[in-house]
Amino acid sequence: MTHILRCVGWQARQLQGGYRAYRRTILTDLATLPARLSLRVICGTTGSGKSRLLQQLSAQGAQVLDLEALAHHRGSVLGGLPAQPQPSQKMFETRLWSMLRAFDPTRVVYVESESRKIGELRIPDALLKLMRESDCVRLEVPLQARIRLLRGEYAHFEHDSSALESQLDCLSALHGRQKISHWKALARGDDWNGVVEQLLVEHYDPAYLKSIDRNFARAASAEVLQIDSDAIEAYRAAAYALASRNLNLLAVT
Repeated sequence: MTHILRCVGWQARQLQGGYRAYRRTILTDLATLPARLSLRVICGTTGSGKSRLLQQLSAQGAQVLDLEALAHHRGSVLGGLPAQPQPSQKMFETRLWSMLRAFDPTRVVYVESESRKIGELRIPDALLKLMRESDCVRLEVPLQARIRLLRGEYAHFEHDSSALESQLDCLSALHGRQKISHWKALARGDDWNGVVEQLLVEHYDPAYLKSIDRNFARAASAEVLQIDSDAIEAYRAAAYALASRNLNLLAVT
């Protein structure tokens, strides 16, 4: 097959040991590559724009590991992307392996604080362990700015409230049917600011505050990055300030 593909113009190569050897290499490297890296973990309550900050850091040339982009998922019960299914666990691991191999270990790598799973995909143990032991940066963003940012990111729910209602049902065990019914009623009445605010205040923020210090050892001593607006310019400026500080830190050390 490799010979035939070469004959028709593909740059084909046969893997020594085949696919099984390839998978063994990926799994071995995923267990060892993270230890080479210096991470800065971006923390912050839901809607604080962690992914937006990562995008701005990347645009300015910083090293960024965007796990949610690799997983095609935003990491919460409402985090599935419309018309964009998640890759398989093996494909996720392959994409992650390719990125980890490419990073310069002498430079900081920025990554978002994540749970053990992003949607249906599991973060490899060695990487998760390093994330949970690394220095953190905590975003602090006003509530109204977070609401605007989330409405932009989850605009598909405003066009298909039935999809939102289906996802909200997953929270019934935590909040009871009465509260879920109230949130659905707000959505049906197009009170989207009310829906988002109540989800943040009553579900996402308490869950975040309960888990962050337990799972990320240095979250309590995190560097605070204040962002006062959801405007892209505010995140661009914050990314520049953060990257500059870390460059200076590496130069000193």
